[in-house]
Amino acid sequence: MPGRMEARHKILLVDDDPDLLTTYSEILGQLPSHPEVHTALNGARGMAMLESHEFRLLITDLKMPKMDGLQMLSIVRRKHPGLRTAVLTALLDEQFRSRVYALGVDLYWQKPGTAHEVKMFCECIESLLDRNAEAGFRGVQSKGLVDIVQIECIAHSSSVLRITNGPLVGHIWINNGDLVDAETDGASGESAFQKILEWRTGSFETLPAEPTRPRTIFKSYNALLLETAQALDEAQGSPQPGQPAGSQPKVNRLAALSQIEGVEFVLVRTGAEPGQVKSLGLENPERFAAWTQRTLDRFRAIGERLQAGSLEQIEALGPQRHVGLAQPHDSALCIGWRAVLSSNEVRERTKKAIALWAS
Repeated sequence: MPGRMEARHKILLVDDDPDLLTTYSEILGQLPSHPEVHTALNGARGMAMLESHEFRLLITDLKMPKMDGLQMLSIVRRKHPGLRTAVLTALLDEQFRSRVYALGVDLYWQKPGTAHEVKMFCECIESLLDRNAEAGFRGVQSKGLVDIVQIECIAHSSSVLRITNGPLVGHIWINNGDLVDAETDGASGESAFQKILEWRTGSFETLPAEPTRPRTIFKSYNALLLETAQALDEAQGSPQPGQPAGSQPKVNRLAALSQIEGVEFVLVRTGAEPGQVKSLGLENPERFAAWTQRTLDRFRAIGERLQAGSLEQIEALGPQRHVGLAQPHDSALCIGWRAVLSSNEVRERTKKAIALWAS
């Protein structure tokens, strides 16, 4: 037990909102590493605490009276260069984001508004506390580069990701949430991006944005991630010795579904265990898998009460995207469609996806 206490990391949380300090002290205190969470109501108090205690991570708001978060981070970077830092703010201004990353901050996060956002924030903080993680990429615990790129693009960030994998170094440029360029080992553009995403371990750091970087990648990040995932799946799914050449693993069928025109994401659940959920283009597949199964079960129950026959598929239309649901054989299938598609197009393409998956 004493060894466990000695290994506990210390977090300093700085914000001028006492209610937020109380809430996030409780949330962060429940992280798997059980860190000690200390709080300060202003930057000056926070700086004093940094001088008297050894902290692993500083989390600060930006907009505070007297000494704001940017001033504090600037001083911290000079006086405590080894300290990991994160920003938790309600400010959405991209100029602030760029200035924060220019100071070498590890994580810039908008104050979470949903339970899912809180969960993602906690995963990132837990990773920042762990300098010795062997799996995944430093910066987001147990996450692959797909997750890291998605987080940056979904947040409409402008930054440069520098990824290191042993002797290999790669860069990915993101401006306002769009993939702009990539470079590694003599390759550039889409081919470099695919090479970098083949790496399974390493470390990454966020560098200041380069808004004038010439653009060589013109596809959306979702489209490019799906294509890259398909290429990796096809490589991993090549027939092994003794395997019939015509047999096609389900993971390849998943990649094929993603190539249907208009697809934004694909998810298939083949059982109740976490490992039986496969997806492409989704940041949180488990949550979508649970929602998919609940929705299918509820509509099936309604159909049975109304004696409407067996459930074939469900189409849901929304302002941001459309969704098609079905349950071919023992699988639960969820496909996200672009919002520009008509209801008839969603219906027909969902049918096509069902047939492709069941084939």
